[in-house]
Amino acid sequence: MFGRRNKKGAAEDAAGEAEQVVDSVGTEADEEEAVEEGERARVRLEPEPRPDGPWDSTEVRDPAEGRVDLGGLFVPGVDGMELRVEVAGDAIVAATVVLRDSAVQLQAFAAPKREGIWGEVREEIASGITQQGGIVDEVEGTLGWELRAQVPVQLPDGTGGFQVVRFVGVDGPRWFLRGVISGQGAVQPQAAGLLEQIFRDTVVVRGEGPMAPRDPIVLKLPNDAQMVPEGVQQEEGSRFSGGMGQLQRGPEITEVR
Repeated sequence: MFGRRNKKGAAEDAAGEAEQVVDSVGTEADEEEAVEEGERARVRLEPEPRPDGPWDSTEVRDPAEGRVDLGGLFVPGVDGMELRVEVAGDAIVAATVVLRDSAVQLQAFAAPKREGIWGEVREEIASGITQQGGIVDEVEGTLGWELRAQVPVQLPDGTGGFQVVRFVGVDGPRWFLRGVISGQGAVQPQAAGLLEQIFRDTVVVRGEGPMAPRDPIVLKLPNDAQMVPEGVQQEEGSRFSGGMGQLQRGPEITEVR
């Protein structure tokens, strides 16, 4: 038997279909909102446990044992390494460990008490590099989530090129430690084991004073160090000498162990 659908029935069916479309759009909007909330929650996650370091000064019995005292950082010393510091204005804000054909730059920042910032910082670094024409991959490495990037640079002959670097980071209690690995340790991450161990065994001294999030934790020279401007040669046998690496700006020291 065949029947004819009346206009009222057709209208009701059409209304029902429209409601389904609206419900579908609403569901998609809800899903997008949930994704955005998830992304924001991921950015604002509390610092994860650090069973292998880097360490807070309260977690180590004697931070100076086997490490160079730079005030805000205690940097592990290993045979054959050079330790350089980077100066911004009158403040020392970063230390770079050079080991053969690789290097890792260490810089510590203040952070919120119960909120990690490495996720947010990663996004900002990646955005900045891509805007400059670079290439960035976010991968999970031995130190957690990191960025492996090809950063545009000007080569010595004036032409443009790329430098391969790795950006690693760890959130601690009210601090964040960033590392920038360059040289063979960036080109061949599997060869960066010792640099990664130096990063892990670094001790951060945040201090109890108030600091705004992302303010750099200022460093100091070791007690027996002397500042040497670029290109100045020191007497042979001196513990510190001049020289500038690609990642350094301004005067620096170099400690040879």
